[in-house]
Amino acid sequence: MAEDLILDATLTKAEKYQQLLPQIEALTTGEPDLTANLSNTMAALKQAFNFFWVGAYLVKDDELVLGPFQGPVACTRIRHGKGVCGASWAQAQTVLVPDVDQFPGHIACSSASRSEIVVPVLKEGRVVMVLDVDSDQLNDFDQDDQVHLEQLATRMAEWF
Repeated sequence: MAEDLILDATLTKAEKYQQLLPQIEALTTGEPDLTANLSNTMAALKQAFNFFWVGAYLVKDDELVLGPFQGPVACTRIRHGKGVCGASWAQAQTVLVPDVDQFPGHIACSSASRSEIVVPVLKEGRVVMVLDVDSDQLNDFDQDDQVHLEQLATRMAEWF
């Protein structure tokens, strides 16, 4: 079955999220496979916002392990508390970084990454995954991204 996103390039960032999130909901409803849902979600986010990199890191034992993503090749494993992803996991909260070069311990999977937002996905109070979004522009993420990506993370928790 062919799936198409309806995206209006003239909308504000917040309006794009409001248009996209229900489409992700429709795309994933009734699909029980985690990989399929994560893959389509990353593709939808990349298509809608043209993020430099967007992907999932899944908690496996004591590491974050790379899951479905869109963008250049990435770090495969990240330890608890390390880098922006590890910090989000350790704190169980969103970490928004306007300039990754100013983040202590930043892990440079790509030297082209300039700003980043990482949103934890929580299931029964524990982090099961983080949603990582990178930009090749400084200060590219804001409260609109945080609010809407956190809404998406709540939906994603249902897949675990």
